[in-house]
Amino acid sequence: MPMTLDALCAIMGLDTRPVAIYDAPDPSRFAPLAEAKRCLFDHYDDWQRGETIDITPATAKCPGCSYWLTDTGKFPSREVFVNFLTVKEGVRESAALTNAWLDANPAYRPEHGHLLVGPVQLALAEYLKTVTFFVTPDQLSVLMWGAFHHAHPDDPAPVTAPFGSGCGLMLSLFPSLSVPQALIGATDIAMRWLLPPDRLAFTVTVPMLDRLLSLDIEQSFLGKHFLKKLKAARESTSLSQR
Repeated sequence: MPMTLDALCAIMGLDTRPVAIYDAPDPSRFAPLAEAKRCLFDHYDDWQRGETIDITPATAKCPGCSYWLTDTGKFPSREVFVNFLTVKEGVRESAALTNAWLDANPAYRPEHGHLLVGPVQLALAEYLKTVTFFVTPDQLSVLMWGAFHHAHPDDPAPVTAPFGSGCGLMLSLFPSLSVPQALIGATDIAMRWLLPPDRLAFTVTVPMLDRLLSLDIEQSFLGKHFLKKLKAARESTSLSQR
């Protein structure tokens, strides 16, 4: 029987809620809802309180979030968007490279008009697109091992770390949501100041989440020596610093 998401988090020692993205027609089913703020990651504390954000072209206040999560341009033109990224923010060496990057990574277009970003709600799994864990380096290591546990060398890479916006790395920068895959995220320095300094994001597709939850707690690395040794070392360090 697959383990629960809570059980996986407990094994990792994860003390923050995983955050899900749903593409659904009725936002009221995801209550309580928080009012949208400037940056998606302004809602980090809201998510930990159990609140969800309803992202639509009308509510997305950041032009980048509007573009990557709703396929809506709030810049006057593509040229202005490219100039903002290249010249004002300096994210690419040239406008040509910025254009090529945008062409290679299309924005996500919602199926139902609403993207709901908040705590995982199992009763609404039919609308689930991705789940993001905000993790320490140790917890990232556990998820990395889990992502590779079932993978064959000829499979698509189980984990990648592409360049992109923080919100894009939670959804739109996956090549396919139907493939078991994970992205290492929260590497966007424009939003990192809104997270605790020791946290990165590990975002998984639904097929990858199923793989992680299918890990055998006793027979896989979750119940073996290396993870036990890591936990013991961290506990010893914690006790010595008290």
